[in-house]
Amino acid sequence: MPRYRLLLEYDGGHFFGWQRQPHVATVQGHLEQRLGVLCGHPVQVVGAGRTDTGVHALGQVAHFDTSNPRAGDVFVRALNATTPRSLTVLACCQVPPEFHARYSARYREYLYRLHLRPQPSALNRERLWHVGLPLDAVAMEKAASVLLGTHDFSAFRAASCQSKSPVRVMYRLELIQREAELHLVFGANGFLHHQVRNMVGSLVQVGSGRYSVQQFEKIFISRDRTQAAATAPPWGLYLTRVDYAGEVVWDDPLEKTGSFR
Repeated sequence: MPRYRLLLEYDGGHFFGWQRQPHVATVQGHLEQRLGVLCGHPVQVVGAGRTDTGVHALGQVAHFDTSNPRAGDVFVRALNATTPRSLTVLACCQVPPEFHARYSARYREYLYRLHLRPQPSALNRERLWHVGLPLDAVAMEKAASVLLGTHDFSAFRAASCQSKSPVRVMYRLELIQREAELHLVFGANGFLHHQVRNMVGSLVQVGSGRYSVQQFEKIFISRDRTQAAATAPPWGLYLTRVDYAGEVVWDDPLEKTGSFR
């Protein structure tokens, strides 16, 4: 059957994560339900990453197969007319049958938003982590530099992680100051369960002065999750980009959306 690729944006605060679950709203569940109606047969939607409850996406990629092929823009219009307002299909196109949204991906990028001003945001409470105090971004950058390259990330791996190997390649790690926000951008060939949120939790401890740069490095080298800080909340996390061999699925979302203000 013809295979189609979807590019998705969603507000994770309105879903119990990506993966379908009985009796609750999930991104995969909504897409499969609507595509089943549109295609006239059951449809399985496979995502590039299984985002947790509360985690957002600006550039999630998924694929599905159907025996009722249509133009990609027809699927875009039909899905956007029937799925919740918190879920948007940005693009849809037919792809070769060997394309796989998850296993063909070569690079994934996440953004984590920290809110530093003392007063919380009335409009973005569920879209960033309100830390409420200034952070030493220079110290955080120094600590984060140890994460670049090929490493065992067991110190930041959730106990429930099912990945066969804790080794990942971190290609990009950048801190961007945007007025009252500090954005942390992580790019790698893949991520372990809760890896980004666990790294953020410990980096915030560095920025607040509770951890030294050397202490962060020691925790990382220990490969012991129990030594690291608590997991950062999900609502500050965004899946922004998934790239495949020979192509870029989406340009840098920070350039498209500005400063998120």
